[in-house]
Formats: sequence, structure tokens, C-alpha cells
Amino acid sequence: MRRLRSREGIRDLASETLVRQDKLIQPIFISVKRQAAARELEDMVTLTPEEVTGYIHRLMDLGVRSFLLFGIPDTKTSDASNAYDPRGPVQQAIKTIRREIGWDPVIATDICVCSYTEHGHCGIVRETARGKVIDNDATIGVLGKIAVSHAEAGADIVAPSAMMDGQVKAIRESLDDAGFTDVAIMSYSAKYASSLYSPFRDVAHSAPLFGDRRSYQMDPRNLHEALREIELDIREGADIVMVKPALWYLDVIYLAKRTFPTHPLAAYNVSGEYAMLKAAAKLGYIDERSAMMEMITSIMRAGADIVITYLAEKIAMILKGYP
Repeated sequence: MRRLRSREGIRDLASETLVRQDKLIQPIFISVKRQAAARELEDMVTLTPEEVTGYIHRLMDLGVRSFLLFGIPDTKTSDASNAYDPRGPVQQAIKTIRREIGWDPVIATDICVCSYTEHGHCGIVRETARGKVIDNDATIGVLGKIAVSHAEAGADIVAPSAMMDGQVKAIRESLDDAGFTDVAIMSYSAKYASSLYSPFRDVAHSAPLFGDRRSYQMDPRNLHEALREIELDIREGADIVMVKPALWYLDVIYLAKRTFPTHPLAAYNVSGEYAMLKAAAKLGYIDERSAMMEMITSIMRAGADIVITYLAEKIAMILKGYP
């Protein structure tokens, strides 16, 4: 076996997993005006719609072609109606990208209401005799409206992350009814109720004000339930399915790819995973460059075809040979 490990060129020739820039998606937070986050992290980029094109140009020069946009609105409401406002931050950003760059970048958009609601939950809240509950059916109607508004602005892919039952079917029907049959759906199919989302919630201003999200996100103790979620999304019309988070759920990624080998599988290398790597590197416990490459390689080795990561720019620089 040592003969195939003797030097770099031979190791590359015999490698089983290949990390490529065009398999990475860079998340971008879009805010009409600057909003300070509780904790700023250098690669979790927040831009205005006017600033986004310069950033995308820079990453496209490095070979990164795909971007996932999250909106941070000026105001929040109880019904999330501002999420499908054509003047919203994501809608403005997409229009700016299409006007100034064109259709070369692949633009995906997050479809959820957590950043747009006063309470911070991923669904519309309804008062009942038992207290506040998430109204699944009311929410999927709103998600359909958001998806159509993003498609009208020029999105290539919409990515529902709310984990509402039936959300993919509702969004597919809304898009098709509006004439956007070519807009793809990348569903957060197996999204776990994880402790690794905190930095994201700080940046996106989307932490729930009461309770938690365990009534609609997946239980971290469950493995095979993820296959049921993924299968349902495929049946409802998901073009790409996703596992989130990635590192602590490599077994889920592996099993998902083994079970659905022909369906494109994305994995989200989430903010907590990113933050842990950055913190360990800052303290000198690990080498940041080699650790980030090993991390992304492990996600792809497990079976992910696509990796959403805040490190897309840095990984692309390494692949391009930058010091």
C-alpha cells in the first residue's frame, strides 16, 4: 500500500474523495442596513444588497459558483409577511446580482420565517388552550409565497429549512402554479434540533423567544427517522435533499447516500462546527488550513455531493494554491 502513498502526485491519483470549488455553497446574510451580531465571525458574511455583487465576483474568480442567501429584515412581524415582500433584502440582492452579474452564479435562497417573525420560530405561532403552538398548515402557505417571491426575483434554487410537514409539496405547487417550473428545491430534509446553530442565530437574529424547536426539528437520537424525512421530501418533489448539521451526523449522511444513491445530497457544515474549528485554531490546538480541508473531505467522504460551508472562500484559495 505504501507505493500509492509515496508522494503527493501519486496520492492525488489514487484518492477516492475529491473536494472541488464547484461543489461548495457559500452562505451569505443579506441585510438592507448593517445590524451588529452578538458575536461576529469573519467568514459568516453579512452584506447589503449593494455589496453582495463584489463579494460574489471575488468568490467566482476562485471557482465558487453557488451561494445561499439568508435575509435579515429591518422589522419583524407575527405573520412573516415581510418575508415575501418584493422589496425585502433577499429579493433586492437577487435582483442586483442578476442585473450586475447575470446568471452565471447559482443563487439559492433560504425559505423560512424565523428571521422575519417577532417570536423567532420557524413557523406561524397560534394560541391554543394548551398554550402557543406552531401552526404547520398556516406556515407552509407562507413558505410557498416566500418561494415564489424569490423565484420572481431570479433565484435558481429555493431551500426550505422550516421542517414543516408537507412544505416541499406546498412550495412545488406554488412555484409551478406561478410558472416557475424550472426553479429547483433543495430541502433541509433531515434537520436536527442541534446545539450547533447558536452563532448562526446570533448573526441572523433568529433565536426563538420562547421554547425551542424540538417539536418540528429532528431528535438527535434518531437515525432511521432521517430516511423517512428524506423519502417524503423526494416524493413531494425535492430536487436536492440535505442533512444538517454535518460533522456530528456523518452517519446520517452515509446512510442517506447509501439509501438514495441517485439523489443529490447536500450537507450543511453549520456555524457551530465552523466556530469550533476557528476557536481551536486561534488557541493553537490545530492547524486551521489542514483541519478545514480534512473536515470538508470527511463530509464528502461520508457521501455528500454538495457542502454548504462558511469556509468556501478559504477552501477555494487553498485549492487554487494560495499561501
